[in-house]
Amino acid sequence: MRILFLSHYFHPEGNAPATRVYEMTRRWVKARHEVTVVTGVPNVPNGIVYPGYRNRPIQRETIEGVNVVRVWTHIAPNKGTVRRILNYLSFMASACCVGLRVRRPDVLIATSPQFFCGWAGAIVSRLRRLPFVLEIRDIWPESIVAVGALTSKRLIRMLEWLERRLYRAATHIVTVGEGYKAQLEQRGVGAERISVIPNGVDRAVFHPINADVSSTSARANARAEIDKDYDKDYDKEIDVRKQYGLRGKFVVAYIGTIGMACGLEVVLRAARRLKEKGREDIRFLLVGDGAVRARLETEAKERGLDNVGFTGRVDKKEVPDYLAATDACLVHLKKTPLFQTVLPSKIFEAAAMGKPIILGVEGEAAKLVEEAAAGVTIEPDNDERLVVAIERLAGDGELRARLGAAGREHIAARYDYDGLASAYVEVLEEVARGNAGR
Repeated sequence: MRILFLSHYFHPEGNAPATRVYEMTRRWVKARHEVTVVTGVPNVPNGIVYPGYRNRPIQRETIEGVNVVRVWTHIAPNKGTVRRILNYLSFMASACCVGLRVRRPDVLIATSPQFFCGWAGAIVSRLRRLPFVLEIRDIWPESIVAVGALTSKRLIRMLEWLERRLYRAATHIVTVGEGYKAQLEQRGVGAERISVIPNGVDRAVFHPINADVSSTSARANARAEIDKDYDKDYDKEIDVRKQYGLRGKFVVAYIGTIGMACGLEVVLRAARRLKEKGREDIRFLLVGDGAVRARLETEAKERGLDNVGFTGRVDKKEVPDYLAATDACLVHLKKTPLFQTVLPSKIFEAAAMGKPIILGVEGEAAKLVEEAAAGVTIEPDNDERLVVAIERLAGDGELRARLGAAGREHIAARYDYDGLASAYVEVLEEVARGNAGR
């Protein structure tokens, strides 16, 4: 097939939508499909264009066989409202212009977030009479209302109207979880028009580093028994721990976008509790950047929370190194009913690396982690329960090893991108043949 994919975000950006599109499309190319991705210039999350790129009307490159067409957008950081809306609308306009000119595809995909990327797909598919697959990774506008980014009732009503029209414009909808599917059905989308293809993990990249040995000191004693590849990864871990003053500490890391939805204020409250208890052996490391990172870092300094470290944005290819330096991975979202349908991709990467998960997300994510016995679940926004979970894991190496092994076996193996990409392309083939119509 010839597949045209519209996505606001793409590699080398490392956020969840960019990673998903990259992992899917490069596998489709290996399966001998012709794939074109229309995207923006990489700049997430700070609104600063990455080295080697310029914000021009058209830039073309090939990434692992994927034809990438980068279009001009109004660049904006991952915060604020007006500038981000301009960023979204400018991408919609630019993506439509290119989507109308590229070689005719057999099927067109457009992914959200963000909302107007989906509308670019609807417009191009209508004008070119193309089968259109709408990928839903967030329910807009509900998701931005839930985090307080949008309060205008008039604007919300308008976006809800556009949301319903967008669903009707799609030939088929692919979403990332059963909870999202249920919400779409509540909005009047027929179950036969919805397929669920969740996020996943590349197990060739994310894999355990001697998962049976958990502490840094134990690794050092075992170096004579490990192979060359592990020894290289071991040195990377030591570098991360040395760089952030983490040697000999129990490290709890949050790795990903530090945005409004993450609710990471809970980390600062938990860090204060741990300091008051004299737990100088425990450290938080917040890896990544986003709309609230600077504010959280300022607050941590003002409160004297030297047990919380911030890295800023890191390259996606470095994430396994940070995971290797971590004793437990925190996955957290604000306490709101909307996020009960979310399966954060951080779960899959931590599980593949054999790391125990501390999960502050209710609903589908909690069900997955609990059934796999891959971590400890807590109530979101509850710093007291977060401290209890951390101290429990810090004091029980056998528990950490057991949870990590269960994550590899019951989560990472099930959500491997190889299988997910194959399932996705089967859906696309059905849509292209007209067997998954309105």
